[in-house]
Amino acid sequence: MLNIGVIGLGNIAQKAYLPVMAQLQDQVNWVLCSRQPTKLAQLQAQYHFSDGCLSFEALLAKSLDAVFIHTPTNTHYTLVKQALSHGLHVFVDKPLSENPLEVAELYKLAAQQGLLLTVGFNRRFVPQLQKLKSIPNKQLINVTKTRVDTRQPAAFAIYDLMIHTINTALYLANDVGLSYNVQTYCKQDANQQLQVAQLTVETASQLITATLNMQGGTNQEIASLQSPHGLFTVDNLTQYTAKTATDNRQQQPADWEPTLVTRGFDPMIKAFITALQTNGENPVSPASSLLTHQLCHTMCRQAQRC
Repeated sequence: MLNIGVIGLGNIAQKAYLPVMAQLQDQVNWVLCSRQPTKLAQLQAQYHFSDGCLSFEALLAKSLDAVFIHTPTNTHYTLVKQALSHGLHVFVDKPLSENPLEVAELYKLAAQQGLLLTVGFNRRFVPQLQKLKSIPNKQLINVTKTRVDTRQPAAFAIYDLMIHTINTALYLANDVGLSYNVQTYCKQDANQQLQVAQLTVETASQLITATLNMQGGTNQEIASLQSPHGLFTVDNLTQYTAKTATDNRQQQPADWEPTLVTRGFDPMIKAFITALQTNGENPVSPASSLLTHQLCHTMCRQAQRC
């Protein structure tokens, strides 16, 4: 039986994580942590978790194997470093940090300690995107997220929204290796609110594009790739379409498939638990996560020049 702490019990934890964790209590003793006694008691009762505490210090004092960190981004560096220094494996929401030096430091510390540091890029575990990744001989890869007239500062939008398109595009691609070219485009309004951002990574065999359009007229996320075999797309993580010279097929998840499976959270959490139980590999590649954060930083620098 694993003992795993959970700090940060806000909306994302309540919607995407606690429902899955509650189903894994035959494998994990979950220890919830919140500074709000009323919220802590309510969530313990709702999900039948027996163990809890009111501070991160109290959480670290318990005999734990790992910790899930769902706190605001500006707390990640300090909390992750403390947890790793205490010998705990760490799962943390994206982004790990908005400072690429901090990201590199934390991954280095995890490696030195022989610990998992897993960032919650759930798209990697979406069944339809995993199907898309399996297409051979990929040539052109594009992941686009659009919003309906949304106003956000560039850095916030890039690290909150575009980070998903970048990481998903890298996941769908073959390993980009060490030799690639990066081009960026960014457009902001007069109040420095992001309108459009695009990142292109060119390798010897692939052209990889990640786009965020904050005035796209619809809330949509589309991943597509082209190969000699045809055009393949996934819309909103659910609808898979394959268009070839001889066929045109669409596929939706089964009606009975839970939303948290469809959106990748359920298999992501279970993959992290399995890695702990089997001393397995990190379910989210540190190299890909490092590159994702670095490319987000590159986009933010471009935004500052806009």
